[in-house]
Amino acid sequence: MLFDDVPILLPDAELRLIPDWCPPTCARQWFEQLLAETPWEQPSVRLHGREYPVPRLLAWYGDPEAAYTYSGLTHQPLPWTPLLAEIRSRVSASVGQALNGVLLNYYRDGQDSMGWHSDDESELGRNPLVASLSLGGARRFDLRRKGRNAIEHSIDLPPGSLLVMSGATQHHWQHQVAKTRRPVAPRLNLTFRLVRALS
Repeated sequence: MLFDDVPILLPDAELRLIPDWCPPTCARQWFEQLLAETPWEQPSVRLHGREYPVPRLLAWYGDPEAAYTYSGLTHQPLPWTPLLAEIRSRVSASVGQALNGVLLNYYRDGQDSMGWHSDDESELGRNPLVASLSLGGARRFDLRRKGRNAIEHSIDLPPGSLLVMSGATQHHWQHQVAKTRRPVAPRLNLTFRLVRALS
């Protein structure tokens, strides 16, 4: 591994952070290009009989077979752009695994967020690897044990950092990007994963 690799030691989890995975100049260039060329959407989810817009913008890219369903929404993949194909290749080489889809989340300000969840959908397999690349502004990433309310660990994800979650992490832990009143710069988050065909 050519990068500084920082393990995050939590029980029943495999987490590591590569803070400087992408150099600052590269991270800024990718942020600006992805922001400009992505056809952002803001779908709604149904909770308790009411429709609520997702509190961020998103887009799903992937191989043709990599349809992905979460929160009751099924995303058909957009075809890889040259830039996203290049980033996927680099991330895949870093984590040592093939990856066939990426979810782009655009957090426009501190009121855009991601609620508590685990990436444990059946099409991701038993012990999924999720590689999360942060670009733009830094945001706090919280973790808690499933079945508990208290935040047990938080880390700031700086631009250019790659957070890798693997092993049994999604079985035992949930994560979120909470709303904040602090002034924060816009952030892009690219979460790469391997979507498997369900038999």
